[in-house]
Amino acid sequence: MLKYFGMITKDDKLKAIKVGAQSKSDVGSPQVQVSVLTARIKEVTAHLKANKHDFMARRGLIQMVSKRKRLLKYLESKDFEAYQAIIAKLGLRK
Repeated sequence: MLKYFGMITKDDKLKAIKVGAQSKSDVGSPQVQVSVLTARIKEVTAHLKANKHDFMARRGLIQMVSKRKRLLKYLESKDFEAYQAIIAKLGLRK
């Protein structure tokens, strides 16, 4: 199967959703969005290690990191306990 950069597989996305989900049907909460973005960021980072001159991928990576940062900032201000929990689950640093 051909895999495009920046696109995680359906299985990877479902795993990421399970990590951040608050309930069974939760697919859009900030925790889930951060979890999915983290999975995509890891994949694009691996792509950039092999393709150092892919500047469009680098720009997309910076955009994803910025979006994740904004979501985490929002979550920190609204629900600090949920923020700490998702940081611990994903192994992110503050």
